[in-house]
Amino acid sequence: MSLTKIVPLTNVGLLSGAMSRAQARPTHLPGLVAMYGPSGYGKSLAAAFAANQHRCYYTECRDTWSKKAFLSAVLREMSVLPGRTLSEMVDQIAVQLSTSRRPLIVDDVQYLLDKAAANVLTDIYNASEGTIVLIGEERVPSSLQRLERLHNRVLEWVPAQAATIEDIRNLAQASYPEISFGDDLLEDLRTATKGCLRRVAVNLHRVQSEASAAMLDAIDLAEWGQRGWFTGEAPARRAL
Repeated sequence: MSLTKIVPLTNVGLLSGAMSRAQARPTHLPGLVAMYGPSGYGKSLAAAFAANQHRCYYTECRDTWSKKAFLSAVLREMSVLPGRTLSEMVDQIAVQLSTSRRPLIVDDVQYLLDKAAANVLTDIYNASEGTIVLIGEERVPSSLQRLERLHNRVLEWVPAQAATIEDIRNLAQASYPEISFGDDLLEDLRTATKGCLRRVAVNLHRVQSEASAAMLDAIDLAEWGQRGWFTGEAPARRAL
């Protein structure tokens, strides 16, 4: 989810706190942080905030990536010309992490963990002993469990949380400051979307559009009426 400004949401605070503790850890402790949870919970938003706050290197994985593609992407983020072999590339990344003391965030890491490419994460960590943050979907813990050498280097597990009413209020105020949203409307939206932040954002835009069209500067659940919410379900086909 892309927003014009970073809002202090629950998952933003959870990830930022875990990263701060990882960076301040004693040298004998491992330095991996793993955030995981359902799609749409705002994990990438939390990663964007953490990347800015902690001056992180950030890479978003793709399903089609090989080991070489992943390593090349990380080195591009570091503005380092990739070496000729995978081994050289791992060493380049490790040196950069060690000398800069900057964390590395690997988003959508499930695409790596499901392949043999996951082994390069272990190699990078072992060579750098830096702070590496793995962010992905719900299956990330079970995927890591199959990779014992990586799993036992996790310092903190951070399960992403569904959006709270306070999260939704903060998001609404930050995104559409010209409109006052009723708490009853926001609570109804939270319940309907089960706290999925991406769907919350879609519906807030709908509310803003409707309010603007009606020239309203305040809207509550009664005013919203029977319009309903977008929850990801396709509409039922109308009978002819």
